Order: sequence, then structure tokens, then C-alpha cells
Amino acid sequence: MEVAMGVYAERIVPRIINSVCGIAAVEPLRRRVCEGLSGEVVEIGFGSGHNVPFYPLTVTRVAAVEPSDLGWRLAGERVSAASTPVERVGLDGQSLPFADNTFDAALSTWTLCTIPDADAALREVRRVLKPGGALHFLEHGLAPEEDESVRRWQRRLEPMEKRLLDGCHLTRPIVEMLTTAGFTVTELEAFYEKGAPKPLAADSLGIALSP
Repeated sequence: MEVAMGVYAERIVPRIINSVCGIAAVEPLRRRVCEGLSGEVVEIGFGSGHNVPFYPLTVTRVAAVEPSDLGWRLAGERVSAASTPVERVGLDGQSLPFADNTFDAALSTWTLCTIPDADAALREVRRVLKPGGALHFLEHGLAPEEDESVRRWQRRLEPMEKRLLDGCHLTRPIVEMLTTAGFTVTELEAFYEKGAPKPLAADSLGIALSP
């Protein structure tokens, strides 16, 4: 059973994510979260490169952190067509292979839900950002406090979500995690993705600055 789950996680889940995260409906969100990026950028949870077409011309280089070999292969055409140099330079967002204060900005889209230790990953992102560097984020997580009925469904569905999508959580408090890691959230919009069940689509889009 363990071997079968390993094959599923390595060969099937990246294809599911590539398909689900590549739908046209989320392209405006990707464009918005990439707005304002500039200089050298580290992107954690690069996936199959769906953000690549939306990098602004002000981005000079992207260091892609992606654990899945299949995810990286699926990104091949997008990476080859990119006007910005993109290089896969790491496998684990929880342990970034960069010196302190390396990057001007960071990008994370629908990533913090799945990283086993998301708090460690955020500390690492903060470490490799230059002082005042911006983390642009677009994440799904715990629904707003006033939507307790949605939260209840998230808690019910999370075990199945984790099993189907290789550890994806529905109840991580994204903004609280960012502030605990030492970031200052300067821009934030919380909303539900249109056309998706609310428990699966409570999103936070914004910018968090490193001190």
C-alpha cells in the first residue's frame, strides 16, 4: 500500500495539480499576484510553471523550488518560452539552498497548504529575502472566522483532501502563519474562488514584507 501511495504521489498527483491549477479561471489571480515582482525572485512550490507567463518584465531571474521531477518536466514548455530566466535550484521549501538576504522578492501560489512544515518554509523565505523584500502570496486555507459553517466542512474534508492531494491542508491560517514567521502583511484580499465549493476555495491574496 505504501509503494502504491508513493507511485500515486509521484506520478498522478503532479498531473492532477497541473490540470486543476492550469484552468483559465485562475489566470487573473496569477496575474494579480505576480504584479509588482521585480529583480531576483525565489518561487517556492513552482509546480508545473503556471505562473511563468505572468512574470513582469522587471523580474530578472527566477529560482524555482519544486520537489516533483514530474512537475518540473510538465513545466518544460512554459520555462522554455519564458522571457525571464528560470532555473530549478531547490527541492525543499523548508530548507532553501541560498545565502541570507539573496532575493529581492518571493512568490508562493497554492503552496503553503501542502508543505509539511509550512512555518519552517516561511522562516526560510524570510531568511533568503533582502530586508524589505516582498513575499507575494496566493494561498487557500482556513475560511474567515465569521464563516464557521465553512470551517466545519473544511475540518471534515481535510483528511480526504490530504490523502487525495498528497498532504494538502484546508485549515491552515495563512495570515497568522505569515505574521508568526515575522512578516508584515501590507496588502490582503480574502475571498472564495468563483465556481468552486467554499471549503476548498477560501483564498488569501496579498503581499507580506520581510523586516
